[in-house]
Amino acid sequence: MDVDDLEQLEDRLDAYLARFGDCFGRSDTRAHLTTYVRGQLSDLDAKSVEPIALQAGTPVRTLQEFLAQHRWNEDALRRRLIHIVRDEHVTANTVAIIDETSDVKKGDKTPGVQRQWCGKVGKQENCIVTVHLAATTEDFHCMVDGELFLPESWSNDRQRCAAAGIPDEMVYRPKWQIALELLDRSEGEGIVFPWLTADEGYGGKPGFLEGLASRDQKFVLEVPRTFSVWEKPPEVTEQPYRKGGRGRGRKTPRIKSGESLPRSVETVFWHGEAMKAKRWKRYRVKDGEKGPIIWEAKRVRVTLKGSDGLPGMSLWLVVARNVLDG
Repeated sequence: MDVDDLEQLEDRLDAYLARFGDCFGRSDTRAHLTTYVRGQLSDLDAKSVEPIALQAGTPVRTLQEFLAQHRWNEDALRRRLIHIVRDEHVTANTVAIIDETSDVKKGDKTPGVQRQWCGKVGKQENCIVTVHLAATTEDFHCMVDGELFLPESWSNDRQRCAAAGIPDEMVYRPKWQIALELLDRSEGEGIVFPWLTADEGYGGKPGFLEGLASRDQKFVLEVPRTFSVWEKPPEVTEQPYRKGGRGRGRKTPRIKSGESLPRSVETVFWHGEAMKAKRWKRYRVKDGEKGPIIWEAKRVRVTLKGSDGLPGMSLWLVVARNVLDG
């Protein structure tokens, strides 16, 4: 890439950021957006406010105030981004991706910070977690929306939330519920994702799967090996049961006495008769630097153990393996 190419990229970046200009009330505030974004795209080792400001010749305090105090319309900016993705990039092959990001933080003042699982370092750590919705189509990928995960310890301490600038309407919700909210928000602006995917942190939550199904959203999700399913759905009864004919009856609806218990997907894979009867089907995924990437897969129909403990949706359990991994 030569100087002319770089200058063209700079012009294109300026033109792109100008599309968000009316989301900022003042022109001097608007200019700081370009400074910050260029810093994030630079080759700085640390991309926090101070090194970005120093590289750009901007007072550090000024850039800090832009991020923390200056008024800009976050909702309008998010909608503008969603509309750009909707109008210029979404196709019949677009996939929505739900994921989360974590950042290690010191102290206890940063909104949402506490000791919790931090994917960035792969262990429990003092950090913040944000849930994100992204879109990808062929060589295009973009973060569409995101939301802070507010732990219960924060949500129950409104004085602490107020001191950190967290509005009263932001309360604790499980991450999978935040993910559904992000999906609803984008669909409310006209984006319809043909498919959605997420890792086992979301795929392992029956409520998330049920929420996607109620929205008629097609999905392929990773699930943990302990995820509970039935190979054959058990019968459910509405009839109360009292042991010996006395006492309080068991709740209804309930699984009929004598029906099989759900099993983990790992058990279904190794010991399920239907799965063992299936033959592996081979797929050439793509050509990599070291040759073709080939996977094998097989699937069986299973019934989800719903969030109420009863048999829920009928789904395909797909098992895949990399042929080169043996």
